[in-house]
Amino acid sequence: MAPYERFAAWRECHALALKVYRATRGFPKDELYGLTSQARRAAFSAAANIVEGSAKRGSMEFRRFLDVSLGSLTELGYTLRVSKELGFLTEEYWAELDDLQNRARFLTWKLYESVSKLKQSHA
Repeated sequence: MAPYERFAAWRECHALALKVYRATRGFPKDELYGLTSQARRAAFSAAANIVEGSAKRGSMEFRRFLDVSLGSLTELGYTLRVSKELGFLTEEYWAELDDLQNRARFLTWKLYESVSKLKQSHA
């Protein structure tokens, strides 16, 4: 098992990325370089930054990557909302993705707080 796999935040972000890739397959072809790409990049970034940050030395660096992950999750939330409002996602599918995105963001925030406490205890 890779070290990052122990984090619930990564597992949730990874599941979200897979679901976003599947959901965007049905987006209009003229959105390939628009919302499709944006949603996929944001979802992938959320998981990938946890992976990369977990390999860094020290909690401050890991926190910086978690901060980027949180930003990507927030960006994804907005991208999914626009996609729903344009009719690219059904209300039900959007609700499922939004719930997964919110859980991923919550767990990533909790990991961020946990890493922050490590930093403070070593200061």
